[in-house]
Amino acid sequence: MNDRSLLAGRDPLVFAGSPLDRGDQLRRDEARVEALLAGDEGWWMGVVEGDPVFQGESGLYWFRRSEIASLADMAAGLFLGHYKGSPCFAATITQADMLPLGSEIVPARQAAMALSHDEAAIYAQAKALLGWHARNGFCPACGTATRIKSGGGRRICTGCETEHFPRVDPVVIMLATDGDRCLLGRQSAWPDGMWSALAGFVEPAETLEEACARELEEESGVKVDIAGIRYVMGQPWPFVSSLMIGLVAPVTDATISVDPHELEQARWFTRDEVRDMLAARHPDAAMPASIAIARRLAELWADEVI
Repeated sequence: MNDRSLLAGRDPLVFAGSPLDRGDQLRRDEARVEALLAGDEGWWMGVVEGDPVFQGESGLYWFRRSEIASLADMAAGLFLGHYKGSPCFAATITQADMLPLGSEIVPARQAAMALSHDEAAIYAQAKALLGWHARNGFCPACGTATRIKSGGGRRICTGCETEHFPRVDPVVIMLATDGDRCLLGRQSAWPDGMWSALAGFVEPAETLEEACARELEEESGVKVDIAGIRYVMGQPWPFVSSLMIGLVAPVTDATISVDPHELEQARWFTRDEVRDMLAARHPDAAMPASIAIARRLAELWADEVI
């Protein structure tokens, strides 16, 4: 496990640390939740195909229910929780051409870099939940339509009555290290010069450490000792709905053999090179944007914290 004191004083990761009281006990009272969703109290977030609606440069456009009711699919509106004593909701905008003057739709990743920490975390929850509900209109057990319950905290099948809960996919993202070098890879679809830590989904019947070792060997050929893998931090990632689990993994065999179906290239970078990348002064390599946990792992390693 990581020593949390080593991370003190650093900004929290984007999307983490939601300020919401998600209201678990409140959600058990369906009548109260339905009354909240139908009432005029609180504020609504509008999302268009996963992208939030902004109010100019002021952050999220928070609608009153009367404003958003004619623009959104209110039947699929979600209760997110309470923020500073007020209930917060989210709904998918279906009439984007009728948005209020002064509002604009901002691409998700661009929005994440512009929002305050609190709003970014609330938006991440809304984006992930709205996406999950949109994809789970029918029961995987019997094929019958499902309906929203608990203000969006679950769905229930109208046929077999099976309950379904929002899922989160665990993803290991690891900085493989070899002394004063770390391993970074790139995919052909990325911008020229962009490099990042390797990552992959955790598979059934697999620990985080096993997933880390497997993904590193499959993608790059390098081998690690599972016992040496250390957890650093996690990050909610609403693309679509993942939990990024940041690890550092010292290697036992640094020989690179790239699987071209996974990566275009993998390469060892020295600590000084990574420092140059983070400072945007490397001649031909760059790190991901500040919203990505891959960048935070690189920052901590460059600062010799991990």
